[in-house]
Amino acid sequence: MTAPRTAGVAGRVNGDCPVKDAATVAAGIADDATLAVSGFGSVGDPKAVPRALAAAARDGRDLALTVVSGGSVGDPLDTDLVAAGGVARRYPYQATTAARTAANERELAFADRGIAGLSDEVRFGRLVDPDVAVVEAVAVGPGWLIPSTSVGQTPAYVRAADEVVVEVNDAQPMGLSAFHDVVVRDPPPDRGPLAVSAPGERVGESAVRFDPEKLRAVVRTDRRDDPYEFRDPTATDRRIADNVLTVLERAVDRDPVIGAAPTLQFGVGSLGNALMGALSGSSLADGELRYYGEVIQDGLLDLLADGDLAVASATSLALSVDGQDRVFDAPERYAEDVVLRPSNVSNAPSLIDRFGVVAVNSAVGVDLYGHVNSTHVSGARLINGIGGSVDFNRNAHLTVVALPATAAGGDVSTVVPLASHVDHTEHDTDVVVTEHGVADLRGKPPVARAEAIIECAAPAFRPDLRAYLDRARESSGHLPHDLSTAFDWQS
Repeated sequence: MTAPRTAGVAGRVNGDCPVKDAATVAAGIADDATLAVSGFGSVGDPKAVPRALAAAARDGRDLALTVVSGGSVGDPLDTDLVAAGGVARRYPYQATTAARTAANERELAFADRGIAGLSDEVRFGRLVDPDVAVVEAVAVGPGWLIPSTSVGQTPAYVRAADEVVVEVNDAQPMGLSAFHDVVVRDPPPDRGPLAVSAPGERVGESAVRFDPEKLRAVVRTDRRDDPYEFRDPTATDRRIADNVLTVLERAVDRDPVIGAAPTLQFGVGSLGNALMGALSGSSLADGELRYYGEVIQDGLLDLLADGDLAVASATSLALSVDGQDRVFDAPERYAEDVVLRPSNVSNAPSLIDRFGVVAVNSAVGVDLYGHVNSTHVSGARLINGIGGSVDFNRNAHLTVVALPATAAGGDVSTVVPLASHVDHTEHDTDVVVTEHGVADLRGKPPVARAEAIIECAAPAFRPDLRAYLDRARESSGHLPHDLSTAFDWQS
């Protein structure tokens, strides 16, 4: 049976598919199996089978699973199953307290990976060799499935796994099929270029294809994704957003690439939503603005509804309750202008470069020379993971790092002499923005970068940062340090 792009599939479960309950499926998964699961932005992840595995672990089953997901996933896997002690190894990203605590206590062997290359790492056996792919869909048939609220790494995972389990979620509307544009790249060597020539172009189909002989089970579910809970932007968030908007407006005026077709990417979260709020009604909100990133947030829906945004391309719909209702009640309202792609397309370095993307991502801290820490507090304690920021920060036409100047209620400076952990090097950081200002680092030698970044620090910390730089300059070297005091204070 052929799965069409849009509505028209006969039903949720098509053809002769083996329907089983989650407990039966979980019982058939080996204790030390490697699972490749769907999900990105904590949506579109399997919900029933992970909960059944967690229940088995709590009942005494000795599970030691390796789990690789598309990106962040929800509580069934990264809270319930992790807390039950059922996960031994985890890739590539996590965003729950249970998984974070287990990783920091080294009870969970977690490896932080980027997103763009993960499909190939799994597909060609460089990272893991999946026994079972457990993925969520809105519909399934022999040899095909239609993803739900995220596409993520699912196309690669169902090809790499020995067996496939599909959770068909009745709570996710069938109309989501109209959002998906699934393409599978040819393998290297001599891999051809991606054929996507514009952020809104569709070149694939709505279905993910796999070997029908791999289908082990279909599990019926009826539960929405846990919604995002975006906090209201603070005054600091709004000042940062205003400063980023100033950077963007200047870039449109002065940079012919950005001026010709401004294409943005934001990190997920309340700061990103604040920035989208600042964009509304600005000079950039002229209907020509484009989004090419990982996650569709509520703020993008607002920009689309108001005619401020022409198109949004991502791999995931990470929405609040209100955002879910807006999309689920009338998916056709957004499907023409929203495209969901596999992660190796949404994050493809070649497409980020092709579209001249301006990337705006947050951070834990930044040092005086522009090295950025996105993942580890004090260089040691993991927060979430690097995710797709590495793909966008490295390959964007313009890379903006936006962060509040202080943490811990103002007691800790996020601008530090020397980063204790580096996720993004000085070579990939173009502009640093805080609520106190903008540091344009392009073309500046190290000491000049440091002087510019100090002006973005909180005023209370600037004297100590200047004193550090003065001490460092007493030594020779292109990039001077005072290593005896460089790590005396860290974010």
